[in-house]
Amino acid sequence: MSSTTNTTGNTGNTLKTATFACAWCGLTVSTFASDGARRNHCPSCLHSRHVADHVEGGPSACHGRMSPIAIAVLRTGDWMVVHRCVRCDELTSSPVCPDDNQLILMRVAVRPLAQPPFPLEAFGSL
Repeated sequence: MSSTTNTTGNTGNTLKTATFACAWCGLTVSTFASDGARRNHCPSCLHSRHVADHVEGGPSACHGRMSPIAIAVLRTGDWMVVHRCVRCDELTSSPVCPDDNQLILMRVAVRPLAQPPFPLEAFGSL
């Protein structure tokens, strides 16, 4: 993750905007979503970078690409993107942001139904 600092006008006010480059599509992404919440994944492709070790706590030395593998829905109705690190297989989740790509969210959410781990022909004999 890199941080960029921009200055505005001659008043000396400084606007600090933290950004990161998406590990999958290369998009430059603000670490803040449109609603002001912190973001840790690309709103375009939903990929992330493994920078926090959620098992041990603290920063991660892995820095692998986190691929979106599922959508989880909390009891509150909030959606979470479930990521798996392609390097170390750690699983994490992060809240869906209002400006996330809705088509990609739906593709990830319906993937288990579109690609079940068993042959659909088995239902024909039930």
